[in-house]
Amino acid sequence: MGIKTALPAVELGLYSLVLSGALAYAGRGLLEASQDGAKRKAFRESVRPGWEYIGRKMDVADFEWVMWFTSFRNVIVFALSGHVLFAKLCTMVAPQLRSWMYAVYGVLAVVGTMGPWYLLLLLGHCVSLYVVSLSGQPWLCLSLGLASLASFKLDPLISWQSGFVTGTFDLQEVLFHGGSGFTVLRCISFALESCAHPERRYSLADLLKYNFYLPFFFFGPIMTFDRFHAQVSQMDPVRPEGELWRIRAQAVLSMVAIVAVDIFFHFFYILTIPSDLKYAHRLPDSALAGLAYSNLVYDWVKAAVLFGVVNTVARLDHLDPPRPPKCITALYVFAETHFDRGINDWLCKYVYDHIGGEHSAVIPELGATVATFAITTLWLGPCDIVYLWSCLNCFGLNFELWIQKLAVWGPLAQIEASLSEQMSRRVRAIFGAMNFWAIVMYNLVSLNSLEFTEMVAQRLLLKGFPRTTLAVLFVTYCGVQLVKERERTLALEEDQKQDKEKLE
Repeated sequence: MGIKTALPAVELGLYSLVLSGALAYAGRGLLEASQDGAKRKAFRESVRPGWEYIGRKMDVADFEWVMWFTSFRNVIVFALSGHVLFAKLCTMVAPQLRSWMYAVYGVLAVVGTMGPWYLLLLLGHCVSLYVVSLSGQPWLCLSLGLASLASFKLDPLISWQSGFVTGTFDLQEVLFHGGSGFTVLRCISFALESCAHPERRYSLADLLKYNFYLPFFFFGPIMTFDRFHAQVSQMDPVRPEGELWRIRAQAVLSMVAIVAVDIFFHFFYILTIPSDLKYAHRLPDSALAGLAYSNLVYDWVKAAVLFGVVNTVARLDHLDPPRPPKCITALYVFAETHFDRGINDWLCKYVYDHIGGEHSAVIPELGATVATFAITTLWLGPCDIVYLWSCLNCFGLNFELWIQKLAVWGPLAQIEASLSEQMSRRVRAIFGAMNFWAIVMYNLVSLNSLEFTEMVAQRLLLKGFPRTTLAVLFVTYCGVQLVKERERTLALEEDQKQDKEKLE
């Protein structure tokens, strides 16, 4: 009830005013905290001189972001520009060979970056999974694939295999884990699709062309083999109307996001402050809540920028890659929470949906979520903090289903039926607000630290109760209502579009 119900414009305007004021107030507290703490001894390592002409220091706590857009910026631009150039030439001269060009260029880039022995290592894993796929046994393919993934995540095999990389450089570990991890997932996808469609007779060459597509190789996103193969095999691909304009818009948006993050880090030290718990404890409750929220927003922006740049190149190659993840601000249910849509689609297709079916029964859903998060734990690298993150999010996903089952239970369903649709929407938004902060807390554990998460939880839920707790929940409630209004508008537009198509 209440999903497509509109609320009064005045009420929505009030929600917008409250949310804007709360964000501005929390932002002001974070800005003051960043200014006051810039000279602290604990900040020296991660707050360093930035843009001299604005006279401010910059938060450089995220070394990956700094490396991408400083020392490795030219390498990334050169590699992707070369890919686009050669892809365009090949598409014009011999479009039937473009998939081979992608693979050859990707192989050369991997050899130039990581060395020939690393390439041979990955080829060994590819060939092994290809041979197993010939058996036509999905369980055997998945078992060997997970064993291969474990070899890149657990000692002593990981230490032995990392020795295949030639040379040493700042992003070596990141590229090693990214390239090897995504290679295994792509090989598993190939093997399972081969088992599902034996009549198509995929070859080892198809696997290599799929795996060594450079834009996706190191950082994803991952496309399942069936989608990639169907799209890259088109002899004469045709762009939809307006596609080039959307590609340009995506490229511009990614550039704007990069500059915006750079500017933001000159004024808000959101990654450094949590590392100094003594100083973070001095923050007012509103600033602390904003700090926790902004950490998740930054991680989403980071993923959106990375996938935005890669997807721009992929779309130039006539591919339809996975979309960037849904913004954390628009999330209030665990079922839609993910920071990598490609990994999410892969897990849903081969594990979650396969075991959980319609996701309506409690026991199959529990088995599906446990299996999904077990594989996710292996993908992230087993350790105590990943175990905790997986358990919390697995519980959150199942708890949502339990609440949904309880909501349609006789007495509760009768109570909701007695409410107006607008009131039903308001009641559901209250639960959505609480769920939003559960999502924030459960993911803050892995994105920041357990100690910082514990401090935020104590301040907002225990020491701040009831004033801070209710204030934060009310502000979040306003945000959830605005998100619901946006979803309602999009749903109505989609219905109108479908009705128009039926009439035509």
